[in-house]
Amino acid sequence: MTALTLSTSGAATLRADAVVVGVAKGAEGLVVAPGAEAVDKAFDGKLAGILETLGASGAEGEVTKLPAPSGLKTPLVLVAGLGKAPEQDGAYDAEALRRAAGSAARALSGTKKAGFALPTESAEDAGAVAEGALLGAYAFTAYQGGEDKVAPKGAGKNGPKQPLAEVALLGAKPRDKAYKAAAERAIALTEEINRARDLVNTPPNDLYPESFAAVATAAGKEHGVKVQVLDEKALVKGGFGGLLGVGQGSAHGPRLVKLAYTHPKAEKTLALVGKGITYDSGGISLKPAGHNETMKCDMAGAAAVFAAVVSAARLGLRVNVTGWLALAENMPGGNATRPGDVLRMYSGKTVEVLNTDAEGRLVLADALTRASEEKPDAIVDVATLTGAMVLALGNRTFGVMANDDAFRTAVHETAEEAGEASWPMPLPADLRKGMDSPTADIANMGERMGGGLVAGLFLKEFVGEGIAWAHLDIAGPAFHEGAPYGYTPKGGTGSSVRTLVRLAERTADGELG
Repeated sequence: MTALTLSTSGAATLRADAVVVGVAKGAEGLVVAPGAEAVDKAFDGKLAGILETLGASGAEGEVTKLPAPSGLKTPLVLVAGLGKAPEQDGAYDAEALRRAAGSAARALSGTKKAGFALPTESAEDAGAVAEGALLGAYAFTAYQGGEDKVAPKGAGKNGPKQPLAEVALLGAKPRDKAYKAAAERAIALTEEINRARDLVNTPPNDLYPESFAAVATAAGKEHGVKVQVLDEKALVKGGFGGLLGVGQGSAHGPRLVKLAYTHPKAEKTLALVGKGITYDSGGISLKPAGHNETMKCDMAGAAAVFAAVVSAARLGLRVNVTGWLALAENMPGGNATRPGDVLRMYSGKTVEVLNTDAEGRLVLADALTRASEEKPDAIVDVATLTGAMVLALGNRTFGVMANDDAFRTAVHETAEEAGEASWPMPLPADLRKGMDSPTADIANMGERMGGGLVAGLFLKEFVGEGIAWAHLDIAGPAFHEGAPYGYTPKGGTGSSVRTLVRLAERTADGELG
């Protein structure tokens, strides 16, 4: 992990490999952002002009490298675009700070130490810069660098370039309690987001239900989270037909993992449920060629839930948070569930399986029923559930559905506050009829149009009476196949972790429910 320090040094006096400053689009040209005053002075007040000469625009994601003038202790100045400058006396948007810091950290891979002198007018600003830098510095290198290098420490001849080793946050008031707390929160949160990214990026021959459960168990011991793992025998005994039905075609049996963080003064309990299909071939309803290569990411929901529970424990939030990881591998083995089979779920309801590639809702249904038994104040499930949601909202926005309009609004607003793009989606009652089955209580497929909403309606059937519930379909933003941008890497992104943690914080503060 990249280290984070709060430095008392100024941008001009810091001894490092680079110093990062910000620039924004002003009404009359480029505006040098607060924090960069000493650097601008070293350029004789001409930093904005030099950047304009080089064609810089100040746009988000833009990075410009300049050799440092003689007045600085660093050899390199990196200027990160912040987008539109705020109104007079206005603050920079927290997400703009995250993205600028992330872009800078990515551009400085292979560097030992960089000072970040982006605007930090408040502890919240400092936390945003820290989050962006630590997330942007992420790299998944566990399988690169030679046969004997499981986790390379340095860039070998043919090995990968290593992430920025240390982020020194300048202007962040190291002795101020609020700034220290913001830094500590950023470290805990980003370490767990990056662990979720690692899980999503791990090849499915190494990450399967049993090994995922082992990772959760080890993390639980380290951070004081109670972990219970139900193996195949326990699932059979308990009647978890959804998990067993999805997992029975694989050599790797399914698991249901419960993680419980409790606080002695907590007044509310939040339950999180994650879809954990460690590899999704589609089962007997096999996915077509070209759709299999990234299906190691189908456990991103479970990774997000795992990361959120551990984050809550590390932050000591005054709320009980329970995570349920519904883990299975969906394979077309000789014992696999067939289209036309009927499964008896943990709830007792029967489901006719019309398509074995609609498997995520089956494992989630069992976990939602089990989570409901404990009567939490609210349940949020997270899943890479439907391609329909990607068609509706694109690759960067997740959908939010709920059985309670006020709770859906609260989750959506929480996501926006955390810096994650989301959009509230309806659950139209008329789409429920499409899942009527002549054989079972319900089918796992309904109308093709509005497929993401149909999946949400299916899940709703398995939520306990009177419990506020929200469903996050993160199929779009959970795995990024394009070029990195901001603090978002190629591959696993850690989507929804920040939303879940912020939701837990708001619950702890009494803002929800």
